[in-house]
Amino acid sequence: SYTTDTKSREENKNTLENLYSLSVDIMKIRRLKEWVLLQDVAYIKEIAGILQEMGADETTVASIIEQCPEAILHTPAEINSQKTLWQLVCQNEKQLIKLIEQFPESFFTTEYQQNQKANILFFQELGLKNNIIIRFLTSAPSIFYNPVEKNKNVIETLQRNYLNLGGSETNMKIWILKLLSQNPFILLNTSTAIEDNLEFLQKNDFTDQEVLQLLSKLKGFIFQLHSTTTQKSMLFSKNIFKCSDQELKQLVLKCPALLYYSVPVLEERLEGLLREGISIAQIRETPMVLELTTQIVQYRIRKLSALGYDIKSGNLESLNGTKKDFEVTYGKIQSKKERPIFNPVAPLHIED
Repeated sequence: SYTTDTKSREENKNTLENLYSLSVDIMKIRRLKEWVLLQDVAYIKEIAGILQEMGADETTVASIIEQCPEAILHTPAEINSQKTLWQLVCQNEKQLIKLIEQFPESFFTTEYQQNQKANILFFQELGLKNNIIIRFLTSAPSIFYNPVEKNKNVIETLQRNYLNLGGSETNMKIWILKLLSQNPFILLNTSTAIEDNLEFLQKNDFTDQEVLQLLSKLKGFIFQLHSTTTQKSMLFSKNIFKCSDQELKQLVLKCPALLYYSVPVLEERLEGLLREGISIAQIRETPMVLELTTQIVQYRIRKLSALGYDIKSGNLESLNGTKKDFEVTYGKIQSKKERPIFNPVAPLHIED
């Protein structure tokens, strides 16, 4: 642990000299984490040396230290161990140094090395590609701090439930890998949360097949269900769409967002759609539109209106999907509008 009491301490002159020699912006460090400059021991030359051996130039070394000043407080042994660890998934040192420059804090968190290594090996055994594991290391490092047994337990609970609901072994493997790729933070949940949420769906008369369908569609949202909030959201949807329990189930299967968005979120999105002149009947027909924020819906409606497409008189399918999906739909409507009408029987005027 490092001393963070800055009042009675002076900056370490040796640390300052070594940082100046590397052209590091000291003012930046003072603003961000001045306490680093007060420590009695720092390994500036050694850490810079390790980074330079990996191919980092002076500018890169300075940039890394400015972004993550506490890097200089780690021993060379700790950093070499971390380097060996990340090399399990990196193609070469060039890729590794680029990652360290982009995500220095993830790399210089060395307290959980044993857990990190065990989890990397577990993910590799599971079939996750190294580039996905790298993405986890940089954007979701906290999942590596768990003991590997905890992560294994969550995955095994998911696998067991998937098979118990009637899913096949082959589909289960694909589903697990896709689920982890989309939302690695599911590993921060407990096995009990999974069991409770699946039980909640079954108590609400969703069949095993329907729960399995939801499990695939919900991605990581299965963990974000809270029985009280979800119950209120379902009741709200039932009243708005004036539908029976069976009809509500069909709407939820089309749009699982009706389960995990709270009533205030659903209200805001519905109001946004109604302000645009869209009817409840249209929304009921295409409930997936509620997965989009009001701002996204407004933007897409404006773009389609500019092409002369009237969203009020058609269905809402053209609004749906990811940004990429919408761009494809928009492109099709645009090209259809721009295409000249060709009459195959009209005479051709050809000059001699």
